[in-house]
Amino acid sequence: MASDAPARAHPRVVDAGTYGPQGRSAWIDVDWREHQRWVVADGTPVNTITLGEGPPLVFVHGLSGSWQNWLEQLPVFARDHTVVAMDLPGFGHSPMPPQDVSIAGYAGLLDSLLDELGMPAAAVVGNSMGGFIAAELAIAVPERVSSLVLVSAAGISTHADPRTGRALPFLRRVDRVTAMTAAWLAARSDAATRRPRLRTALMSVVARHPARLPAPLAAEQLRGAGKPGFLSALEALHGYEIRERLPRIACPTLIVWGENDLLIGARDAAVFDELIPDSQLVVFADTGHVAMLERPSAFNELLAQFLAR
Repeated sequence: MASDAPARAHPRVVDAGTYGPQGRSAWIDVDWREHQRWVVADGTPVNTITLGEGPPLVFVHGLSGSWQNWLEQLPVFARDHTVVAMDLPGFGHSPMPPQDVSIAGYAGLLDSLLDELGMPAAAVVGNSMGGFIAAELAIAVPERVSSLVLVSAAGISTHADPRTGRALPFLRRVDRVTAMTAAWLAARSDAATRRPRLRTALMSVVARHPARLPAPLAAEQLRGAGKPGFLSALEALHGYEIRERLPRIACPTLIVWGENDLLIGARDAAVFDELIPDSQLVVFADTGHVAMLERPSAFNELLAQFLAR
């Protein structure tokens, strides 16, 4: 959906270099069990990963995601930050919340989680729905977010998207079957992602070149499928308006997008950039919806430079 706001100068499209991780990724050698803990936030147990020491840096996954969406970032930034990632309620290992799923509710839960972790303020990075939640937190509790990073964030064209509106009644009818199928696939993610062609079939909507992503990394992403929060969260992001409140975001904001994002087009990136006062926009060429996984070296370098401002 096009914005009524005039766009700023044409977004900077950059060549992000090599596609996918190069060499042995640091996350493979981490014993993640040592960094997992259950934190009760806003009355809900939240599966939480924390590691490192230094300024807090929080990562929020998107729809159908899990904390593993940030595997290429967590051990890298833990060298000089306290990094936090979680499974939002209804995703990963976190149970559904007692209240209805909503974007405002997820932002409130994130606020509560940071309280429980003793973090008065943090830099917050969100992808897709996670970006929507992070932006909502920056608006609702501005003192909590010292800086904001939106990676292919939902909230503009996803609001009242007629395609989603038409699909929702069908998805409600087949929700149980769809969830069972996705859960079956998630349980077999290692085998399913071993073949490049099958990897492409399974991930072509989110990644530009799935066959060029390492099979172990792809498998970790598919484990987030088939969770009970999907439909409720899809309805929540479809029905929640944020555009008019984006100018209230007062912290420095980095907006990162893939030029070839099939889920949320780069046109939305220009709208976020136009409406958020202190923002900068970078678009990666030949990249899809998950720039942090597709271009981890370039993404991590860009994020490090932004955090050092």
